[in-house]
This record gives sequence, structure tokens and C-alpha cells, in this order.
Amino acid sequence: MATHSKGTATWAGDLMGGHGTVSAGNGGFTTLPTTWAARAESRATGTSPEELLAAAHASCFSMAFAGSAPAGTGGSRRPRRWSRSRVASGVRRGQIP
Repeated sequence: MATHSKGTATWAGDLMGGHGTVSAGNGGFTTLPTTWAARAESRATGTSPEELLAAAHASCFSMAFAGSAPAGTGGSRRPRRWSRSRVASGVRRGQIP
């Protein structure tokens, strides 16, 4: 059986002064606020698409890494916990080195 994932985003107003929310369809996290400033300038409040993608990538990488780790005798050498982080960066046009 296939699994389906759903995310929802809302936006009100123009790009620079507007605001929105993002949420997971299954209630996996609470509704989070987002603004252009949170995306492009500061992460003091809210979240951004890049932050959510980075978290998703870290999650997938951790699962893949855990699945490929060799098991020791009786599985005793396999670590019990994986922790990974990823960064998704954005730059404004003309600022790429």
C-alpha cells in the first residue's frame, strides 16, 4: 500500500508584507507561521520552506544511514540513535560568489 504525505500552506498579502502558515496534513507538527523575512532575512520567528526541506533531508539521510549500518554479533554494535542535520541556504540574485 502506498503512503501519501500532505502539507498545506496559506499566504495572505503581498510578498514583502504578507504572512502565511504551513502545516503537516497528519498533524505531525503544529501550524507554523512564515513570512518573507523569516525566509530571506532572519529565523527569529516562524519557519521557511528551506528549513522544512533541510529537516526532511536530515530525516531521510538518518533513516538510510541506519538501514545501511552493519550489525555486530546479535546486533550489539549497531548504534541506537542517529542524529543528523542539514542546511539549505538561499542567496539573493547577484550575491552568489
